[in-house]
Amino acid sequence: MNPANLRNIGISAHIDSGKTTLSERILFYAGRIHRMQEVRGEGATMDHMELEKERGITITSAATTVNWQGKSINLIDTPGHVDFTVEVERSLRVLDGAVLVLCAVGGVQAQSLTIDRQMRRYGVPRLAFINKMDRTGADPFKVSEQLREKLGCDAVMMQLPIGSEDKFEGVIDLLAEEAIYFGGDDGQDVRRESVPADLVEETSKARGSLLEALAMYSDELMELLLAEENVPRELIDKVLKEAIGRQLLTPVYMGTAYRNKGVQPLLDAIVRYLPSPLERESTALVHANLKNSDNSDSILEKEMALSPDAEKPLVAMAFKIAEDPFGALTFMRLYQGKIEKGGLYYNQRTGRKERFSRIVRMHADQREDFDMATAGDIVAVLGVDCASGDTYCSKYPYCTLQSMHVPEPVIKMAISPLARDGADRLGKALHRFRREDPTLQVTTDEETGETLIAGMGELHLEVYVERIRREFMVEVEVGQPKVNYREAPTVTAEFNVRHKKQTGGSGQFAHIIGEMGPQTEEASDESFSFEDHVTGGRIPKQYIPAVEKGFRSMLQKGPVAGYPVVGFHVDLIDGSFHEVDSSEMAFQTVARTTMREQFSKTRPVLLEPVMKIEIECPGDFQGTVVGDLTSRRGMIVGTAADGAMTRIEGEIPLAETFGYSTDLRSMTQGQGTFTLEFARYKRLPPSIEREVIAQRKKETLAAV
Repeated sequence: MNPANLRNIGISAHIDSGKTTLSERILFYAGRIHRMQEVRGEGATMDHMELEKERGITITSAATTVNWQGKSINLIDTPGHVDFTVEVERSLRVLDGAVLVLCAVGGVQAQSLTIDRQMRRYGVPRLAFINKMDRTGADPFKVSEQLREKLGCDAVMMQLPIGSEDKFEGVIDLLAEEAIYFGGDDGQDVRRESVPADLVEETSKARGSLLEALAMYSDELMELLLAEENVPRELIDKVLKEAIGRQLLTPVYMGTAYRNKGVQPLLDAIVRYLPSPLERESTALVHANLKNSDNSDSILEKEMALSPDAEKPLVAMAFKIAEDPFGALTFMRLYQGKIEKGGLYYNQRTGRKERFSRIVRMHADQREDFDMATAGDIVAVLGVDCASGDTYCSKYPYCTLQSMHVPEPVIKMAISPLARDGADRLGKALHRFRREDPTLQVTTDEETGETLIAGMGELHLEVYVERIRREFMVEVEVGQPKVNYREAPTVTAEFNVRHKKQTGGSGQFAHIIGEMGPQTEEASDESFSFEDHVTGGRIPKQYIPAVEKGFRSMLQKGPVAGYPVVGFHVDLIDGSFHEVDSSEMAFQTVARTTMREQFSKTRPVLLEPVMKIEIECPGDFQGTVVGDLTSRRGMIVGTAADGAMTRIEGEIPLAETFGYSTDLRSMTQGQGTFTLEFARYKRLPPSIEREVIAQRKKETLAAV
């Protein structure tokens, strides 16, 4: 396949903005399916899991390939719920472009902001599509304004609506100055006509604004406008494509996927303006095995540019792992080179050589076999044992692709099989899900021996528990959800600790002096930082890493209540050693002792995860909802009326959100909806902190 004719795009949006419905229309108009199905009903093609069909939500991202105007489009439909945000994260990591779907009534919502951050993190160019133009209260002009204000992007309307709400008939193409209507039973007949007389003046004005916005990115276009000359369409398209590719501009299209209007012009824009793999820059970290002066191996890492050339050595990323009844599927994006069925390739993390037994192209849960895939493509491979984010190359060592961002889990619960014979199957299920989803963490509590699963939210864990029951036939019992608290120091304290042990033969001796306390602002992204200011060889250099290792080994279980320690800084200033009795082990031991015995001097406190909450409810219930949020230690950030509905934005501790969906429904007569997203860790009030510590001690004693 010629990479110039390929587009790798994703469809992302806030919950219920119509992503999957839009994907279904794209499949239908591109001839990939012959009958459209709805999300609420039989379930859309891309929502192929039973759970997705039942709940009417997307849980896992689904991939497919369609053809439009001689171009091949690899399309990934991603979930909207923040609980499944890693699906969006890893899809955007490997895509060349995206469509940000927005509701014409809701506009830019909580998850839209998260998706915008993810797109910026990976530098993904995007188009915006304002969906649900047939809904009461639809206002594309307001949504475009929100794109500019809330997302800080240069949003430029490429179309104007013809009619609005239930009278929405079609769109006006501002570049071609034509009206586009969608006829036939399923909107498949696209008619281009002259602009209705009552919209001619508005169209002319909007086109002028569009060209003025584009002139900011091209001197040539600016000169033509100033000279009041005609601007050729080729120049407009060129400027648009360049500005979108550099993530400077976001063109805005509109329609209603459910009513089959506006989808084909969006597809035209995807193939015309979003970049092909040839137009995207990709880099990887080179591995060079070098011998140091002391003959130990070290790895030098520097960046190398990748090119989508099939003749160069293979570089591919395994960005998603999924299991189905026929085995493990590994989704791969090829950045360079090619893969062949039955070929042997190296996992750059493990150094292991693996055979790619089958190469398939996915269409939701259907698969199509291929003998070869080349640079720029996205395919699935069978017969590979790897982790999400691994790099595969045709030689080892070669290079590694920078991995994706994986958010930390904020909630955990205990899980155990009801019947003893289910323990093995539960173990298999958790092993498989952990490989599939990097945000799902599985641990064993040392004190109680319980298996704990941690994830991004209640829905996240609920879905996995349900999948264990259905896919592995294991009835499980789950404990109450628990919050992932953290421990953090508040003041700096000095330490001077000596470790001395004599037991026949050589003994153990280590002595360290320094300070420990909270991190400075600059280092606050890391949970632990270590500085070495020892001078004059008071502690030999080879023992310093052992001191750091000793402190690090104690971070997972803090001395206050056994929660992980964050925001912690250690400054090693002085110490002493013994020629015979000192060793790395002795210095690790003294660091652990210091942490255990002296950490309390830093006056540590507990931190709790605080969530960003966005609630939509009828205006009549605003007072009740706000009052309830405040009673849950929540804080209101802002409220906005949107017709009969009110949007409330605020922050609320995660501990106060368990079971909130039921409470909100009862407060708003079933009409309220909300979304949660992790915001930050914040200090727990002292009274609640005492309760949490007491509860933790009680659990520990019960386990003993």
